[in-house]
Amino acid sequence: MLVATFRTDVGIDKIKQFLMSKIDTTNPVEVEKVGRYLKHIEMYRRMERTVKKEGVSTTVINGSQEYIKSHPLLGEMNKVNSAIINIERSIEIVDEEGKPKYTANDLI
Repeated sequence: MLVATFRTDVGIDKIKQFLMSKIDTTNPVEVEKVGRYLKHIEMYRRMERTVKKEGVSTTVINGSQEYIKSHPLLGEMNKVNSAIINIERSIEIVDEEGKPKYTANDLI
C-alpha cells in the first residue's frame, strides 16, 4: 500500500488570518499571543528543514569511539512544539459577538 504525501504546512499568512478572525483583535494580549504563536511556528519549520536536510541522527567520533545519536534539534523541536500547544490553549476564541466561545463544561 502506497501512502500519499499529505502536506500539513499551511502558509503563515493563512494561519494569521484564521486566528485573527477568531480572537478579539482589540485585546492586545490576544494579538500578542497570535504573534508569538506564528513566530514559534516559523522556528519549528526552520528546525524541521534543518533536520530533514541533515538527517535525524548524527555520528559522533570521540577518539577511538564512534556512536550514533539523535540530531540535537529534535529536543529543541519538542520544546518549541510544547510552547506552540500551550499558546494554542491560551488563545481565547470568541464568537461573532465577541463573547468567549466556550462553556463552563469546557473548564472542567
